Amino acid sequence: MRSILTDSRVEVFVCPQLIAEIIDVANRGKIAKYLRPNDITDLFAIINVFCHSTDIKAEAPYNSVRDPKDVYLLSLAETIGADYIVSGDADLMVLDQYHSTRIIKLSDFKLILMKGLL
Repeated sequence: MRSILTDSRVEVFVCPQLIAEIIDVANRGKIAKYLRPNDITDLFAIINVFCHSTDIKAEAPYNSVRDPKDVYLLSLAETIGADYIVSGDADLMVLDQYHSTRIIKLSDFKLILMKGLL
């Protein structure tokens, strides 16, 4: 993940809602047991240096995704005109695309980078 976040070909955008979700997920017992104490600190250091922080200005419809908690990701993508949402979330993956934003797995995004398709 570090190599993607620091890749100069990639612009990664975060918003306060995404930061809150990262913290929430990292603190869940089934996830936390796989993390070293400094993993989250290191991740946020990388995010602070290499990612663009923005506020959401567009609003995706509440019913645009099966899990309403994911609406903010579609709204963020719309706000910034994202080419991709990279996720393994089944509720997002089922969409395949939202407006002009493709929703793909991390492994597929890595292939795009490897093939130089960005």
